Amino acid sequence: MSEFWLISAPGDKTNLQAWERMNTVTSKSNLSSNSKFHIPDLKVGTLDALVGLSDELGKLDSFAESIIKKIAQYIGEVMEDSKDKVQENLLANGVDLISYLTRFEWDMAKYPIKQPLKNISEALAKQVTQIETDLKARSAAYNNIKGNLQSLEKKTVGNLLTRTLADIVHKEDFVLNSEYLITLLVVVPKSSYVQWQKTYESLSDMVVPRSTKMIAEDAEGGLFTVTLFRKVMDDFKAKARENRFMVREFYFDEKELKCEKEELMKLASDKKQQYVSSTSTFATSVPNHLSLRNGFLVPTDSSHADFSGSSYGAASHSEGITIRLCLFSQGPLLRWLKVNFSEAFVAWIHVKALRVFVESVLRYGLPVNFQAMLLQPNRKSVKRLRDVLNVVFKHLDEVAAASIMDPGMDIPGLQLSNQEYYPYVYFKIDLSLLD
Repeated sequence: MSEFWLISAPGDKTNLQAWERMNTVTSKSNLSSNSKFHIPDLKVGTLDALVGLSDELGKLDSFAESIIKKIAQYIGEVMEDSKDKVQENLLANGVDLISYLTRFEWDMAKYPIKQPLKNISEALAKQVTQIETDLKARSAAYNNIKGNLQSLEKKTVGNLLTRTLADIVHKEDFVLNSEYLITLLVVVPKSSYVQWQKTYESLSDMVVPRSTKMIAEDAEGGLFTVTLFRKVMDDFKAKARENRFMVREFYFDEKELKCEKEELMKLASDKKQQYVSSTSTFATSVPNHLSLRNGFLVPTDSSHADFSGSSYGAASHSEGITIRLCLFSQGPLLRWLKVNFSEAFVAWIHVKALRVFVESVLRYGLPVNFQAMLLQPNRKSVKRLRDVLNVVFKHLDEVAAASIMDPGMDIPGLQLSNQEYYPYVYFKIDLSLLD
């Protein structure tokens, strides 16, 4: 199950005993997998600031989650030929999402904890907003390539009456550069092949005898050439139409056909390059102390973990080149999506951590003393787990607990509305990002 519950309760002795009780019950009954969620000592600020920040973080939480889902789904769209490998490309700081979440550590370098909470929130919001802006620009460019390619590809399908003829006709099929003669292309239904062969020479005057040949065929009919004098062309077209022979409005232009083919190939190439370039060259020359994982080189053991230190400094120049090539073995759009998915996901989990901190201080008061816990419910035991948590922590808010245990109970002043409210601080984290 990819759903997690991030909860918190006061960290005093009584509640720590409650934690132990909850852990014992949930593990014994296999209700959930639990792990501590470490949140550093952040600056509290004023009560008014915390209340305002609570609302802002709620909106930022939803916004960040929506951007993550957009990127994840876009990765799936770009990897259209490898959709079964999308999930393994959704990483956060180089590890799978569950590992990152269950081993969460606050990024002190990116989000220094000595600054006010509002500053951290604004930095997170700015980061996610920038990712959204860049995503719009990059997706627009990719969709433009994709749309143009689809338009051209549509011309290569369909019947002989509508599809492009660029990949069918050849120069040899036409009488070219003649002042008097012209070659027309006629679509003839299969049932009328015999009639065509018998009548095409007499549909009008000045039709070149034995000038017809079939150059293409589909399920509905065939494409025939016929050569005649230019001055009877309109008369021939009218008579052909009367006999259910459809003349295609097509004039052979070698340069134009070549441009159309090249444009199709270029768009197909541009689209594919956004996804991936060939990686076979790179993997063979990866140094022994490194391995290729999801398009990135990682050390195979801890002794080579520091790329900038002395252990890596001994690597040959050719190894350095190999590393740079491997980093670029994926197409530019897919690379950008993967990097920024990781950045957005990391930011989102930091927003969740901020929300737990702010709500815990507002709910449990000062001095700051609470314990956050991450629970992964067993799919079949969600209701049972919720009941256990409500029983264990009902002393934190007897009124709310009573209302939850008896949904029909109407308690004035308790505005639960559509928001989930429990005696303990609770936030859901859903990692089903491709649904």
